[in-house]
Amino acid sequence: MDAGSSSGPKHRTMKPPCIFIPRHWPLPSDEGAANRIVERFREVDEHELLNLPGVLPMLRCLGGNSPHLAAAATREPDAIHRLVTAGPNAAFTESLFSLDQVSFSAGRPHIAAAIRQAKRRVALIAAIADIGGIWPLENVVGAMSNLAEATLRLSIRHLLRSAHDIGEIHLKDPTAPELNCAFVVLAMGKLGGAELNYSSDIDLILLYDGSASVYARGTAAAGTGSFTSRVARNLVMLMEARDANGYVFRTDLRLRPDPAATPPAVSLHAALVYYETMGQNWERAAMIKARPIAGDIPLGHRFLEAIRPFVWRRGLDFAAVADIHAMKRRIDEAGKTALVRKEDPLAQITGHDVKLGRGGIREIEFLVQTLQMIWGGRDPTLRIKPTLLALARLSETGHLAQSARRQLAEAYRFLRRVEHRIQMVNDRQIHKLPELVDELVQLARFLGYQDAEAFALDFLGHVAVVRVNYQAIFEHVPDLPGTEAIGPDLDFRGDDPQPAATVTALNGLGYQDTTRIITAVRQWQAGRVRALRSSRARDLMTTMIPTMLVALGRQPNPDEAFNRFDRFISALPAGIQPMSLFQRNPMLLDRIAAVLGAAPILSEHLARHPSALDGLLTTENANLRRLVRSQAADAATLDEAILVIRRTVKERDFFLSVATLEGRLDADASGRQRTALAEAALSTLVPRAIADFASRFGRVPGSALAVVAMGKAGGREMMAGSDLDLMFIYDHPVEVGESRGVRSLPASQWFARAAQACIAALTAPGPEGRMYELDMRLRPSGNKGPIAVSLEGFRHYHEWDSWTWERMALTRARVVAGPPALRRRVDQAIETAIRGCQDPSQIRINAQQMRERIGQELRSHRPWEVKLRVGGLIDIEFIAQTLQLIHAGDPGFRRSQTTRVALQRLTDIGAISRLEGRFLINAERLWRTIQGMLRITVGRVETATLPHASALPLLEAAARIGVAVSDADDLLQQADKIAEQVRLLFEQYVGS
Repeated sequence: MDAGSSSGPKHRTMKPPCIFIPRHWPLPSDEGAANRIVERFREVDEHELLNLPGVLPMLRCLGGNSPHLAAAATREPDAIHRLVTAGPNAAFTESLFSLDQVSFSAGRPHIAAAIRQAKRRVALIAAIADIGGIWPLENVVGAMSNLAEATLRLSIRHLLRSAHDIGEIHLKDPTAPELNCAFVVLAMGKLGGAELNYSSDIDLILLYDGSASVYARGTAAAGTGSFTSRVARNLVMLMEARDANGYVFRTDLRLRPDPAATPPAVSLHAALVYYETMGQNWERAAMIKARPIAGDIPLGHRFLEAIRPFVWRRGLDFAAVADIHAMKRRIDEAGKTALVRKEDPLAQITGHDVKLGRGGIREIEFLVQTLQMIWGGRDPTLRIKPTLLALARLSETGHLAQSARRQLAEAYRFLRRVEHRIQMVNDRQIHKLPELVDELVQLARFLGYQDAEAFALDFLGHVAVVRVNYQAIFEHVPDLPGTEAIGPDLDFRGDDPQPAATVTALNGLGYQDTTRIITAVRQWQAGRVRALRSSRARDLMTTMIPTMLVALGRQPNPDEAFNRFDRFISALPAGIQPMSLFQRNPMLLDRIAAVLGAAPILSEHLARHPSALDGLLTTENANLRRLVRSQAADAATLDEAILVIRRTVKERDFFLSVATLEGRLDADASGRQRTALAEAALSTLVPRAIADFASRFGRVPGSALAVVAMGKAGGREMMAGSDLDLMFIYDHPVEVGESRGVRSLPASQWFARAAQACIAALTAPGPEGRMYELDMRLRPSGNKGPIAVSLEGFRHYHEWDSWTWERMALTRARVVAGPPALRRRVDQAIETAIRGCQDPSQIRINAQQMRERIGQELRSHRPWEVKLRVGGLIDIEFIAQTLQLIHAGDPGFRRSQTTRVALQRLTDIGAISRLEGRFLINAERLWRTIQGMLRITVGRVETATLPHASALPLLEAAARIGVAVSDADDLLQQADKIAEQVRLLFEQYVGS
């Protein structure tokens, strides 16, 4: 072994290996080299080591396939010895521990030698663990990344301490040079993602805060930029200069802002200004993996937080997709990355770039980063740096099919393994398969293949899978048009108000007012609409005009649908994002066309609030509580949380309305999801509102606050535009009379004001309107009572003072927020109040009188009013509530807040006949179907006539629940008959 080796004493006493060293290793391609490495170990008396199971074939594999690993093994026999006897984990940990013991105040040659030896040892350990399949990919790339971080930390500490010792800077604590040093190393690329490949370079951005005191008190104050540039150059030299001990990592600083014009270390201010004003989409993608790893770590985190709005945009960022795809296309064009078209599998893959080639590693990374950029602004849980973890999270959140995740993960592991073997041969940062077939055969053998053709077929299979999935993401990224017509017959160029071919084409699509359409399209193309003033927005619009006209032409009234689309476009503040959204999601345009054609109410909402489009891209089965919480995770203040949650609620509400219009959700499912959305908003926002209030007025020790939903929210039957009927109930120890904090308040006043803070948060107006309208009148004593009632007060009121109608309302009460213990106590108090009613005859009399009063005060003569009409929804709800009060104490009966479930349970105990119970359940569902559909299409209708386009989804929804009618008039006639029968049942079960 050479004189520079770190070989330990000979005649070592071997212990049995603590791990399983594989007995079978890839066969050597060079038998002579394989024999030489074995002889070298025998020369230094490592006979006992060689006799251990698996060691001899392991060394032959290293020697016969990789000159680089053969040299490393003969120079670092201690590392081999430790790996065999203790396992790669222990050998790796001890190597990094040895590096941690090196004093950063030592001389530079000593530092350089120490980090190079650590590199040799760790790289050797990682290679063996990788080749032998002892470590999965995550461990291999993690070990190389941890090594890079450790060497950079030591180097930065050394450089800073050296500068301090000669008076250039003044460190706050020379024994901890990184503390407030105002110089930070950001890891980018694969190091940022903790997934360095075997012979990777390291991509770094070096930042410093020139205003920090560490520079002001030393000689560097006269030229902070010169000093930090010198530190940067010295760091690079420590990392990549080659000497007798080798090198550590090749270092690339070109990902810094504007690398051609900036020094190697960039000031914090300059970097922030650059990203705020000039940052590009590819730099946003690069910043996904950025993380501080050496120097002033808190400074790095502050920087990344400052540029978070640049990297992670709240709107769904489909405009970035074309930029990322264009960058990949330039790579393809420059490198000619396609596979060779030949019949022989080996000939097809020779010279193919595993990283940059078609179906390669970079396509997986681009796919993942693009999806993260699109969705990560709204879901912080997607801001994951390692590629495999990001793939898993994208699948969990519904943005990538599970099958695609599995295929891409398998391909990624395979391609990274191939990349590592290519690099391990001679420790070169290369990514291409060998050009010569003989060398390709050798690589296949190094990968453990007996047959090189089998390797080629596996490689082609994985590449094909990657390509298919990559194209699935980027297939709707068209080239931007030049001056060509946008379709053979739809040519809007020129100034002819009625170009014959275009008019004919528009008539064929169903349009009548062709002059209006031609004029509007030409205004779009001329940039006379605010959203289309930029050339890129106009180009994007031009590519989608034919598709848009076809989609709108499918609607029952194409001209009106087009007019609504024009109003939508005219209301947009900018056009690139929504146009990109339509291009990336062709089905979205069809959905919007259906909304514009059938639902004037939703169309107007969309025109006022274009961001509602984003809501249509969420998944139908989303976990709404997780969705709302993830959206609000980044909110630093209550106001930010209100803004984010309000927007999330409004977007999801629009999604539910469109899904209802399309028939994908019936009234029951829509009610459940809208209610779950409201509960998610409450459970996320109420604790934040209370915490914000408590920061000023402290808390009442031992207390708790619960939120009770009533009405439609309690019954899980919310519709578009439903109010939230809420009640706040609190409890606190008797001996505690006031809050404790900066300012104290009496307990009752504290809870009243805390409840007001929650109400203010839920009803705060914004661009989208209010999150919810709240109705607090169902609390004890109604508007005359306190805004928050104590649990004891609630019990007392319902024991002595409540009216029958208030107890009827309690049958729909449901605790939706608050600590579990208080929720149980409130639930029990509600049950006690319901069961404590007077005799059945009095309940019926009071209920009938209340219904009569409602009819007098809120009588409506609108033909489509199904809630307040005689025999309408209220009559059915009164039947369910009245009978639940009467039978609350019956053995086996269990109350339900949901009307249809309550009716079924009353039927099950014989309180309602089975035939009549089924009729009431069906009638209640029809009333909610009609009311819910009209709310999202035409709103309040004063006449019996419905627009044909708006009547169609209503008739289809009615048919799906068993009410088949020919038209809207027929549905009204059926409704009248049903209402008559409902009224008879109301009189039978409640009274007349």
